[in-house]
Amino acid sequence: MATRRPGGTSRSVRVTGQVHHELAELVRAEVKDPRVGMVTITGVALTPDYAYATVYFSVLPDDEVTVASTLAGLRHAAGFLRSQLGRRVRIHTTPELRFVHDASVERGMAMSKLIDEANRQHADD
Repeated sequence: MATRRPGGTSRSVRVTGQVHHELAELVRAEVKDPRVGMVTITGVALTPDYAYATVYFSVLPDDEVTVASTLAGLRHAAGFLRSQLGRRVRIHTTPELRFVHDASVERGMAMSKLIDEANRQHADD
């Protein structure tokens, strides 16, 4: 009997993890588009039928111009990435890739700065 895990069945968790791993490797090693620079694949969300994969990414530097350029480069490479993913991951449907900028790193840094500032003010009092 399969073990159930939060976020889906064990198979869907394994497939999502494998898709995440393979996409990260493909973006790092195979994508030659100069718009795609320092990109980190932060997460992947697959639909239950594996038809679509929402791929979350972060990029350095995290400014609007770089994010827009990187997003354009990733969208341009989506067909190539999907075909390579289909060769590496054996599932009945190779998902269509949709890229979304993950702003959680930026929000985390902003929260960290606020905490540091509050700690400094508390120490000054």
